[in-house]
Amino acid sequence: MPANKKYLTRSPWLRLSKILAGTVGGYAVMMSLHLFCTTFLPKENVIVTAFVTGYVLWAFLLLYAFIARNVWRVWGIYILLTILFSLPYLLQSNFNYGS
Repeated sequence: MPANKKYLTRSPWLRLSKILAGTVGGYAVMMSLHLFCTTFLPKENVIVTAFVTGYVLWAFLLLYAFIARNVWRVWGIYILLTILFSLPYLLQSNFNYGS
């Protein structure tokens, strides 16, 4: 049974943006979340856990990009989360650079 036409994206640019938001944006959020975890937890434990949780989280973020109605809101959420999760790791690495 084919998909209902009213639920499909008509613009190829919006479709491409959803694909890129899900793959690239979801991957960036997933990686930055695990960098955030390495700031407060032992790196060895986070690396082992990231093998499983990374794929699961990335799959949910990919799915959310296709379910959401507004792809630009998804891009905004993913960029905001990536910056928010990356800041503690980047600040920690900058403060520890001189020692």
